[in-house]
Amino acid sequence: MPLDTPRRLALFDLDNTLLNGDSDHAFGEYLIDNGLVDADAHRAANDRFYQEYVQNKLDIHAYVKFTLGPVLSLPSADLETLVSDYAEGVIKQMVTDEALTLVREHKEAGDYCTIITATNSLLTTPLAKAFGVDTLLATDLEQANGQLTGNIAGIPCFQQGKVEKLQQWLQEVGEQQGIGQQHSIFYSDSSNDLPLLEWSSEPVVVNPDEKLARIAEQKQWRRLDLHKP
Repeated sequence: MPLDTPRRLALFDLDNTLLNGDSDHAFGEYLIDNGLVDADAHRAANDRFYQEYVQNKLDIHAYVKFTLGPVLSLPSADLETLVSDYAEGVIKQMVTDEALTLVREHKEAGDYCTIITATNSLLTTPLAKAFGVDTLLATDLEQANGQLTGNIAGIPCFQQGKVEKLQQWLQEVGEQQGIGQQHSIFYSDSSNDLPLLEWSSEPVVVNPDEKLARIAEQKQWRRLDLHKP
């Protein structure tokens, strides 16, 4: 049965919003540091993809293939160990007290907390557990015979795709959880997230990129600084 009182839907972007850094780009550096790729070639490509993301020009299908390519042949147990080591040794350092406090305050208020990120589900599942959110919506990965293929499954959770993926998910669980667009808040740093910021009833920009900062000022959106220099 649906809840009588609507809950607020608290949506959080991950990279450079809850995290003080970018988990996808950091994974490329992790592979370099552990000697799993050619350092110069991989860093050049990794940096190029990141700049394309900043410029709102990223081909996310190509980026996912690039990100996962070096680890696709690993046995499942080895891949799980690698991701765990990466999360513990690299990403944990990007989690700030301010971000943890923000999520905790929403949880204590009874809000339904969701991380919604373009980064793939392989890398972000441990982070969702660390923040203790109710749901993770990420870019899902295709598998064949139990092995990752390097392709995206379904809608990429990126740009307009974030809205489409969220709406699809809300059709399945929104009524039961008493959540929806009318009582939603979304935190993001990136102009790639403009479609979801405009969709949400309360957009909040967090340490925004230059383009998003200009738009947020024009629209008088609330601004939050989680990551102090």
